[in-house]
Amino acid sequence: MDLTQETFVKAYRAIDRFRGDSAFYTWLYRIAVNTAKNFLESRGRRPQGSADAGEAENYDDGSRLRDNASPEKLLQRDQLQSALRVAISNLPEELRSAFLLREYDGLSYEDIAGILECPIGTVRSRIFRARDAVDRHLGPLLNDSRT
Repeated sequence: MDLTQETFVKAYRAIDRFRGDSAFYTWLYRIAVNTAKNFLESRGRRPQGSADAGEAENYDDGSRLRDNASPEKLLQRDQLQSALRVAISNLPEELRSAFLLREYDGLSYEDIAGILECPIGTVRSRIFRARDAVDRHLGPLLNDSRT
């Protein structure tokens, strides 16, 4: 909550420098990412991708109570989710950031390029490489569950 407040304070103080070259939310998102990275670096920790990725891992909305799947299917799903988290956490920072912004936040390639401050071709390449790495990591699990 403190980082959110700090992000909005920084945005308020810098609003006169917003040029309109990108969407406002892209500009604000960049401020939030930089604020979070600076905070983590000041504490001697390395940023681990999306700011809310850790919270999302621990979130449980009760879907298991409504799930009528067999225990075997539930176990397979849990194993797949765990393997996906591992695959994403093993990605290099630049691939992980692009991947999470696209796949979890649903941002366009143009918006991601603005946030990561790199060319759109670089964004496309990073997302492709991240997807490929995740596919290779999950491949054995997916092949076993399809048989």
